[in-house]
Amino acid sequence: MVHAFIMVKTAAGKSEGLLSQITDIESVAGAHIVAGNYDIIIEIDAPEVYDVLKAVSSDIQGLDGVTDTKTYIAMDQNDG
Repeated sequence: MVHAFIMVKTAAGKSEGLLSQITDIESVAGAHIVAGNYDIIIEIDAPEVYDVLKAVSSDIQGLDGVTDTKTYIAMDQNDG
């Protein structure tokens, strides 16, 4: 299992509407609106790195209002 964090920048006023769309994506384990350089942080759990990249490029970046993403793959194996 691959665990990743996706940092998302959104257009002004779009974060709340995007959050509900993001949480509906199958591989999303959690998502939060945050203060700082990014507007939303997403946690993804997927079987393979390819699945994480597909979720980001197809599902997240395709949402109206998403302006930028950064993907961070967790290197530790935290099994609970």
